[in-house]
Amino acid sequence: MRLLKRALASLAAATLGLVGLAGCTYASQELDSAPGFVQGFDVSQILAVPEVIALVPDHVKVDGILTVGSELTYPPMEFVAGDGQTAIGLDIDIARAIARIMGLDAEVKPASFDSIIPGIGPKYEIGISAFTITPDRLAAVNMVSYFSAGSQFAVRAANPTGISPDMLCGTRIAVQIGTVQQDELQLWTESACAENPITILPYETQADATANLLGGKVDAIYADSPIVDYAILQTEGRLELLGELRDGANYGVVVAKTDQQLTLAVQAALQELMDTGALRAISDSWGNEHGVLAEAQLNPVSISGTAQ
Repeated sequence: MRLLKRALASLAAATLGLVGLAGCTYASQELDSAPGFVQGFDVSQILAVPEVIALVPDHVKVDGILTVGSELTYPPMEFVAGDGQTAIGLDIDIARAIARIMGLDAEVKPASFDSIIPGIGPKYEIGISAFTITPDRLAAVNMVSYFSAGSQFAVRAANPTGISPDMLCGTRIAVQIGTVQQDELQLWTESACAENPITILPYETQADATANLLGGKVDAIYADSPIVDYAILQTEGRLELLGELRDGANYGVVVAKTDQQLTLAVQAALQELMDTGALRAISDSWGNEHGVLAEAQLNPVSISGTAQ
């Protein structure tokens, strides 16, 4: 599914260190140099666009900084480099590119996933953290589409517990707290598994969920497709996909409903990145060019979409 075109990327590596795999509940992440993986995109080549700058509200321009809320434990979308401080990932590069087109610098503020949307406005000017566009989220914030993904299961190599993606009753599934996959599994077990429910094990980070799958504490993980693909690559054959991609939908950049001017500026910046090919180049550098959208839609009525 993933096409690893790297023409615009500097070849470097990211190796996810998962520690304490036997029955563990926490995992660490490290970046080591190794051939075959990409490190990201150099956004310094992206120039400011006067027409977009004109849309940016004064309260954002005043300090020259676009504050970005992101949950930094979801590689390859957003995570922390080996120095333990630098935010990196596909979404992080996109946020920095948006800021550059606006004539600003991006300041990425780490946050727990489920705290970002409530913090849009008071704490963060935008949020970007692989947020699937859903009706519930659209009721709370504005969302501008930029990327298409889906949900995917993964199991240990050779599927030792023999589970089926269509028969999940009685299984143990790990998810990250606050994701749409957690909600979907909850509805699934309530509607189809009343006598033999799915045991849903939510973890604070996706790294923890993956570590507990490798350690045998759960039968599968369920997450967004780019994250599952990345986990499989990083664990070097110890995990494999289970079933087909499910529920294709779009990711959206989050902006406060009370800040329509900034919303329009974000939409214009994303459309500029799409039209110039920069968004594809950024996504390509993380092995995810297939998910790039052709149109930055504001609060799309249909939440599913076709990638460019």
